[in-house]
Amino acid sequence: MGFLLELVRIVVLMMLIGAALSALMRQIYVYLGFDSVNGWLLGVAIYLVLFVMYRNKWQFSGWYKGKGREKLPRRFTIGLILCSIILAVTAPFVK
Repeated sequence: MGFLLELVRIVVLMMLIGAALSALMRQIYVYLGFDSVNGWLLGVAIYLVLFVMYRNKWQFSGWYKGKGREKLPRRFTIGLILCSIILAVTAPFVK
């Protein structure tokens, strides 16, 4: 039962926080003068950050207490965050 509750929690976290971050980033791009943004690149960038946050923080406060609960390696975390930043920066320039 804990596994199903954790899946629902993941979906809700990803949808709510992902939508909020997407709206925030789009407003920042509008403020900076960009009229269109590649939604796919921005979405991947946001979900990479959310994946890192889940694996390094949020999974330890959930309902699932089974095996495989460990943080991502530091180098992998840094690599994912850098990829996310690169995708977010290039999103307004790629049509």
